[in-house]
Amino acid sequence: MFSRLSLRLRILLFFALLGLGALAILAGALVYGHGRAGSGDVASAFTTVGLLAGFGILGLVVGIWLLFDENVAKPIERLAADLRTRAHAGVTTDIDHAPAKYLGDLAPAAAALTSKLSEADISAAERMAMETQRLTNERSQLTAVLSEIPVAVLMVSEDHRIVLYDGQAAHALEAIGPLCLGLPVFDYLDEDQITRALSEMAEQGRSNADLRLSTRDGTRVFEAHLRRFEGQAGYMVTLQTEPDATAQRPLVFDFDLFSRAAPASMRDAKLNDLTLVIFDTETTGLLPDKDEVVQIGAVRAINGRLIAGEVFDTLVNPGRKIPPTSTAVHGISDDMVADAPPMAQAGARFHQFARGAVLVAHNAPFDMAFIQRWAQGAGKTFDNPVMDTVLLSAVLFGASAEHTLDAIADRLDVTIPDVVRHTALGDAYATAAVLLKMLAMLQARGIETFGEALTEMQKHTRILPDLNAT
Repeated sequence: MFSRLSLRLRILLFFALLGLGALAILAGALVYGHGRAGSGDVASAFTTVGLLAGFGILGLVVGIWLLFDENVAKPIERLAADLRTRAHAGVTTDIDHAPAKYLGDLAPAAAALTSKLSEADISAAERMAMETQRLTNERSQLTAVLSEIPVAVLMVSEDHRIVLYDGQAAHALEAIGPLCLGLPVFDYLDEDQITRALSEMAEQGRSNADLRLSTRDGTRVFEAHLRRFEGQAGYMVTLQTEPDATAQRPLVFDFDLFSRAAPASMRDAKLNDLTLVIFDTETTGLLPDKDEVVQIGAVRAINGRLIAGEVFDTLVNPGRKIPPTSTAVHGISDDMVADAPPMAQAGARFHQFARGAVLVAHNAPFDMAFIQRWAQGAGKTFDNPVMDTVLLSAVLFGASAEHTLDAIADRLDVTIPDVVRHTALGDAYATAAVLLKMLAMLQARGIETFGEALTEMQKHTRILPDLNAT
């Protein structure tokens, strides 16, 4: 019956009930007090009337608030979140009307609007997909050509951050660490040799130079060529290498790094400017102080997009038997990790992969507890800022919503194939997919910097602790 009433009439009934209920409570209290006054105890009667009326009205207000919260406030909050997911996160599923059944025509009207917008988005997406496919084909052809040329190529910004690299470069420098966009080139190649060559080029008015260039640790020396770009925009480094067929992977680049300076502080960094390492672990159990890691999976995102090829995926030998109950969850058995590296090696590689980035996980306190325990024993420090998709979900969808990874993925129209669910890399990809959609939604709400997002996350520490506060 109530679902057929207009929204304005329902709100009127809420407040009418509040007023009538208060009058009824007051009348009842007065009748009771009048009876007490007839016995001669007038002061006690007035006190009784006041207490009964006060507590009765307070109880009525609480009851009406609960009804209002459950049938108006929460549905409006959910409807607003649903609209934002469709406006900023690319969700195309229909809006569920059931939670907003007491909001009149608001939910159907919102659904009609999003349906119209989706039709326009689909048309634009089709055109974009065709253009993207053309660019992908061209890049694949260029990659195939570069793979046959015996040089490794890196483009570097004026502040010495890596802007582009090819598969040959990634292979040539693999022993130093995973090659990643946005990191200083000096993490891989000798800083003194590069800066000296650049200085000599500037003094002599030359734009290029040949040199013998060592890796940072001095274990390998390349015949190298430096070429400075016009306008002091950066430079290119080429290293003489042997062609490697296994290095054929897409060129990795983000030319925005040429013009985007590193933020003065992490709190001031725009969300789209962050370098993110989204990771997950699989373990022998649920006790970080006793159990061990058996798999680490991670992906990197920079400037609001995942970087193809920048992936960390390794099994880990825990040095102990994996309980059958744990294998039933993640599918990792003792035989699978028998020849895997121990955490001493896997953790060190992950530490290199994550340097300079914001770490992101779903239920980060769990995964970080395992990582930090290893780091303390190995003399390493994970002082990276941390974002948690559980807390971001609470910011966007309200604390009362469900915040499991599956629930968030379903809400944001992200599909997690069963075959990769509860694998470290599969869950890392799923977490990355929901994260990038949530970052767009945060920015649409005016939350544009890491510091602003951190402030909002810290409002929901009743759900999970914020690791940046420790």
